[in-house]
Amino acid sequence: MHTLDEVIDNMCALGVAKVNKSLLAKSLLGFIGGAMVAIGYLSYVYLAGNFPGALGHLLGSMVFPIGLIIILMVGGELITGNMTVVGLAFFNKKVSLKQLLNNWFIITIGNAVGGIFIATVFGIYLGMMNPYSDVINSLAQGKVAYDAGRIFVSGFACNWIVGLAVWLFMAMKGGLDKLVGTWFPTMVFVLLSFQHSVANVFLFTVALYNGSITLGQALYNFIFAYAGNIAGGALMVALLYTAASGRLSKK
Repeated sequence: MHTLDEVIDNMCALGVAKVNKSLLAKSLLGFIGGAMVAIGYLSYVYLAGNFPGALGHLLGSMVFPIGLIIILMVGGELITGNMTVVGLAFFNKKVSLKQLLNNWFIITIGNAVGGIFIATVFGIYLGMMNPYSDVINSLAQGKVAYDAGRIFVSGFACNWIVGLAVWLFMAMKGGLDKLVGTWFPTMVFVLLSFQHSVANVFLFTVALYNGSITLGQALYNFIFAYAGNIAGGALMVALLYTAASGRLSKK
């Protein structure tokens, strides 16, 4: 397992590499990232709809991490992960604020398009989510029922955990260790029903098709969940570990 300083150095290098990718690469990898998270949510809903109550929720939570695992181990860009990785590179003065914002903007758009694509083509066109409309509608209505403060805090908690999953992936040396380090925290945030802005794009797209929520409710939720995701990943992981390493005071 890498040391704290080694993880920070490696993650800073990764953050620099992320911001220096071409627009095409960012867009395509962002699309893949959003699509893979949506595939994870698709799998979650399938299991939650076929097994009753807590069992379905647990089984769904256990398969949901496949999206982040593919992104980290095969390739893809996910904004919630980049909030931590590029955020850490920024706090360590390796990338500029302009580079950070450019990366976050492009990856966010790519993730949203990927999530909408899976929801539309697989969930709606292929009808994979049709048998589980009640599950989709219940999940979506529950998420949009939160007020702004609670959406923010739920998003904050979500990406604190996702940021730690990315951190564990970077800290571990072996492939199996990386897989377990990514899988378990991701499973926990789903189990606790925290708000992940990209995952919600998939959910809300199907729910909008079903007519169970409004576009205004979806956008309202996305804005505050996204803000909470930034605070959880960039502040509670990237900034705190930079400070813990003693590097922040040296900058």
